Amino acid sequence: MQFPDLNLLFALDVLLEEGSVVAAARRMNLSAPAMSRTLARIRETIGDPIFVKVGRKLVPTPRALTLREQVHQSLQSARRLLEPEREVDLPSLKRDFNLHANDVFISAFGQALMERLCAEAPHVLLRFSPEQDREDTVLEDGKVDLYISAMRPMGTDVHVQSLFTTKFVGMARDAHPIFDHEITPERFARYEQISVSRRGRPNGPIDVALQRLGLSRRVSLVAPTFHSGVFMLGSSDLILTVPEHVAWEVRRMGLRARSFELPLPLETVVVVEAWHPRFQSDSAHQWLRRIIRELCAGHVNGASGVMLPAQ
Repeated sequence: MQFPDLNLLFALDVLLEEGSVVAAARRMNLSAPAMSRTLARIRETIGDPIFVKVGRKLVPTPRALTLREQVHQSLQSARRLLEPEREVDLPSLKRDFNLHANDVFISAFGQALMERLCAEAPHVLLRFSPEQDREDTVLEDGKVDLYISAMRPMGTDVHVQSLFTTKFVGMARDAHPIFDHEITPERFARYEQISVSRRGRPNGPIDVALQRLGLSRRVSLVAPTFHSGVFMLGSSDLILTVPEHVAWEVRRMGLRARSFELPLPLETVVVVEAWHPRFQSDSAHQWLRRIIRELCAGHVNGASGVMLPAQ
């Protein structure tokens, strides 16, 4: 396949604007003979003389007049394509963002994030997708714009940025008997508990910590998310372990549940946002990443999200 010389398009645009070979040559920093040779190539390519000589003037042909606006608009479009991306116009931005985020981030920051988006970019649609069993390749197929969850291996090319950390606390109904006395590992393990695992596993880091103390607990319910676990507490004597940020949101919403410090040493969890290299220079994506960082960094007294290590 032979491709046309697009430089002829630029030359034709100048010729049609100037209406003179000499003036066009001066504008393009060419000699008059070189510009004449370029015009000859344009004529051969298009199959039209483009200009005809009437007296001392060059007069455009009907075909040239027809092409004038089309050629100019095509070049303007080409210039815009090759220019660096301008700062995104947020009020007019129409775009869907797919966030693969855990329910803890959504509960702690979802509302604030939506308020920020509605204020700055009212035509943006935010879509949260559920977590999956396989998390390591979630960014590769292009369906997820941003991954927000606990730190884990994401691949060498993926960009990763820390957002915040959290610790785990216990949670039970307001009048639960565990609050009647000091909460020791033995008393903590005595009550039936809820485990949170999207894979349906009843055991996790809590059981490992209890085993080191020679203790074990009974898990009588496995919930897929922290939110569902909270609403399963009800009037029962079940105990739930949740990230601190979930407990803050439960208290803020006025639900009849209390949190308590766990009498077990559990690791702090680092929550990150991660994205594929294809989005690194995307101005709209940069804006989304920036406001998420600002929300996580600026929220005081428990306004950062977090995620339980996979069970």
